[in-house]
Amino acid sequence: MTWKVLIADDDPNVREIIRLYFRQQLIELFEAPDGVAALTLLAEVKPDIVILDVMMPGLDGYETCREITKRYEDVPIIMLTAKNDEFDRVLGLELGADDYMTKPFSPRELVARIKAIFRRMQKGQPTVEVDAPVQYEFDDLVIHVNRREVLAGSTKIDMRPKEFELLAFFAKSPGDVFTREQLLEQVWGYDFLGDMRTVDVHIKKLRERLSPCHHVCIHTVWGVGYKFEVAACT
Repeated sequence: MTWKVLIADDDPNVREIIRLYFRQQLIELFEAPDGVAALTLLAEVKPDIVILDVMMPGLDGYETCREITKRYEDVPIIMLTAKNDEFDRVLGLELGADDYMTKPFSPRELVARIKAIFRRMQKGQPTVEVDAPVQYEFDDLVIHVNRREVLAGSTKIDMRPKEFELLAFFAKSPGDVFTREQLLEQVWGYDFLGDMRTVDVHIKKLRERLSPCHHVCIHTVWGVGYKFEVAACT
């Protein structure tokens, strides 16, 4: 299967470096110099993943990310930023990005991040082990793994890909406590170089998504990490 990747970056040198490396990896790359062009290409080529530079003229990476998440719930997004400010990184995640990388970066690492996402989110494929349940039920919360669908009572909850994968991972081991490092390794699939805010932001978004539930599902274990716990029906 050939992966289709869309990158929006106003720096032609960055795009060229990525293009050459992706060609070696047999990854099909579509390029846009800004956010407006990226949104047009997105509708045309329907990429498997989108890479967005934060600082672009006109429609910047943040606004482009916001538009993509409104129109396409299931397209993973990686943000590229030249800034080291934590606020910029967290803002991208808050807007729906699944990951981010700080410039300068290695194309090899970028491909590793993409592969980690694809391993856990192949279209139409289960995201958990073959012998794992295809459905989890906890009181008024139902998680359909193969359909990537979450129901709180009769309310369907829309989730970004990484939010769903995080919830499905928690659901496999209710009551177990996981550190941020463990969640990064198991859900993101790589060493995130010690940046724990990625987990915290996704936990915050996941809690917001699960607000229709009658119970709090994601609990903070202070000084350790997080756990999923709610009365199980089955």
